[in-house]
Amino acid sequence: MPRPERGLPVARARPGEEHAWWWLGVHGGAGVTTLRRAVPGGRDAGRAWPVSAQSQPVVLVARSSAYGIKAAQNAAQQWASGMVTGIDLLGLVVVADAPGRRPKILHNLVRLVSGAVPRLWEIPWVEPWRLGEPPTSHLPKECAPLARDLTRLTRPA
Repeated sequence: MPRPERGLPVARARPGEEHAWWWLGVHGGAGVTTLRRAVPGGRDAGRAWPVSAQSQPVVLVARSSAYGIKAAQNAAQQWASGMVTGIDLLGLVVVADAPGRRPKILHNLVRLVSGAVPRLWEIPWVEPWRLGEPPTSHLPKECAPLARDLTRLTRPA
């Protein structure tokens, strides 16, 4: 896997509150805060790979814009090339950046990037979220498989 043009920083995983996985926003405004509220169990990694002595489960988060998908591609390349270690990459969540169908070029780019990560989850545009309503009051059906998968993947053996 080629090295990315730019990589995300690496930071020591912060001990503290119980969490099962880290949400890693690959760019500003990716949707980590909303996902953290909509799908409890994860903690915000603060846009840096959370490394520690133990393997850390991480979910990449990106908007479905060209910028967001390319940032996800860079993060996936950084992980796959071995530039970061001690990361159990669970997958990528792509959060819609606009209502309606995604343009074909962006759809194809998401498909390309999804081949570099273990799993892909896509969250549609949720107008009530944009208007400031709590994520828990308007959960799209696509959040159910995300929550179910993350619970299954991070359950202690």
